[in-house]
Amino acid sequence: MDVVRFIFGILGNATALFLFLSPIVTFRRIIRKRSTEDFSGVPYNMTMLNCLLSAWYGLPFISPNNILVSTINGTGAVIEAVYVMIFLIFAPPKMRIRMFGLLTVVISIFSTVALVSLLALHGQPQKGCRWYFSSVVHTPLHQLCLRLRLVIKTKSVEYMPFLLSLFVFFCGTSWFIYGLLGGDPFVAVPNGCGSFLGALQLILYATYRNNKVYETDSSNSARDSSVEMEQTKHTNSDGSTNTKDMEKGNDQIHQKIVSQV
Repeated sequence: MDVVRFIFGILGNATALFLFLSPIVTFRRIIRKRSTEDFSGVPYNMTMLNCLLSAWYGLPFISPNNILVSTINGTGAVIEAVYVMIFLIFAPPKMRIRMFGLLTVVISIFSTVALVSLLALHGQPQKGCRWYFSSVVHTPLHQLCLRLRLVIKTKSVEYMPFLLSLFVFFCGTSWFIYGLLGGDPFVAVPNGCGSFLGALQLILYATYRNNKVYETDSSNSARDSSVEMEQTKHTNSDGSTNTKDMEKGNDQIHQKIVSQV
């Protein structure tokens, strides 16, 4: 049983690492253009907070036999911190101030949770403390729901790449089984939800994979309340169409599961 659980933990680490690294193309664009453009830095701060809390939860003196939870979330926290730093460097002055303030809040919340769990709580209350704060900042599932709503609204999977959707499902499923085998509902429950929503993504992809959405005016682009995505098109001399900036849509998908661990 422990061997099987370990195998699923390794699979969860591998798939989560892929998802953590998925925004690299976006940040190469930001560095190349020396501008954050329309991208939002909020998801990276919130994902970093969730990774910090999950990594803390997986430490042996907080939650025994969950070291694989700490390894991947500790790695994820470092990666997200790099993203946040890049965003701070190239963001406009006003946005930089807001993002620095949010980063301060993230560090303060994590420090408070860590100190309270060490000094004031013991045993199960420590898990409850982590669960509460993890749920409060658990934006990935919310963003995944928004992504599903966008796909249903536009009847197009243009902003929901198949490979990322597949890894979201594999990652959620791996950690769900890992949590079940370890009898840990704090790992199993959120990842079970992520696995279910990942399966819905795959179903929607199969349903709308052949649909295309063509827009002649960028102002008519599909917009989400928390995710701004704009599609700019140019027509060649032979009448064919090329699409730019599609990675803006892909940028928001990476954080929907990596913090569920």
